[in-house]
Amino acid sequence: MRIEAAVVHAGSPEPVIETLELDGPRPGEVLVRIAACGVCHTDLRVAQTEARFPRPIVLGHEGAGFIEEVGEGVDDLLPGDPVLLSYAWCGACPTCRAGAIAYCDNTSALNFSGLRADGTSPLSKGGERVFSFFGQSAFATHAVCSRRSVVKAPSDLPLRILAPLGCGVQTGAGAVLNSLKVGQGQTLAVFGAGSVGLSAVMAAKLAGASEIVAVDVNPARLALALQLGATHAVDPAKDDPTQSVIDITGRGADFALNTTDIPAVYLQGIACLAPKGAFGFVTSPRGELALDFGRIMLGGRRVQGIVQGDSDPHVFIPRLIDAYRDGRFPLDRLIETYPFERVGEAMRDSEAGRAVKPVLWMDG
Repeated sequence: MRIEAAVVHAGSPEPVIETLELDGPRPGEVLVRIAACGVCHTDLRVAQTEARFPRPIVLGHEGAGFIEEVGEGVDDLLPGDPVLLSYAWCGACPTCRAGAIAYCDNTSALNFSGLRADGTSPLSKGGERVFSFFGQSAFATHAVCSRRSVVKAPSDLPLRILAPLGCGVQTGAGAVLNSLKVGQGQTLAVFGAGSVGLSAVMAAKLAGASEIVAVDVNPARLALALQLGATHAVDPAKDDPTQSVIDITGRGADFALNTTDIPAVYLQGIACLAPKGAFGFVTSPRGELALDFGRIMLGGRRVQGIVQGDSDPHVFIPRLIDAYRDGRFPLDRLIETYPFERVGEAMRDSEAGRAVKPVLWMDG
């Protein structure tokens, strides 16, 4: 079928909307008419890193829409069902069988190679292959993806609000609730108050954390963090973030989460921990980084890499939707919508920090 999609070509990170051909769903796959898609910093990184990712490629991995067609073997979804799309996983490797699907042995191949497991892409133009992304390529009017990546959504909530749950929001919230397991009365420092960090702040409030410290250089983001549940806000351009967190908590934070790729922030996050504290990070550092392993060891501290907030989307996304519906997880406060044709502007606004969580909408 013919679709419209935002294509990133070699030589330019700016996507161009073009008409492409999309294959129908194979066994175990579904065809989704995309209604909305969040813009994630991973999309920006891939668009800007031509040497590591194939071209031409259609990005977008926080898709939401409606089932149009199901492939053979898919018997629990029907045309018209509203759905959210999340990351791809194989379901067969030892890690998936153990239930840790965010760490699937085949994560890189399924999400970042631009191809299905069998080496094909459902996208093409004029007979030439166009690469897919994260098993969905949702910067488009339609997408084909594995049933495993699809979460059924409620019909009474707007998909433009729910779309970011598929990656960025579940990463931040899951880092707090699933990975670090912040508990009642414990303390957390969140470095970076973008959509992932602010989702972590809201999750920490859900968890009953006593002190939630948001660290960012953007005053508007810090103000929003305080509205969403942070108890303190620290601007590292004005105050030392490590000492500030220690002073606020009295002994150091029980947990710290870094949502940035700035090397110095990794060191600050570890340095602000109390003994036996845990430091989580959700992206790799930009440039070289030398950790203080002596401090980590002597304090019994833990450093933990986190992917997708250790979330099983089929379990965790409905949990977050329930919290949003109850008014305890105000996800909508993060979102600014853009019509699909302004995809380039949405990506630029995300990069510049003018929008916390841009969401493209395709059908009103």
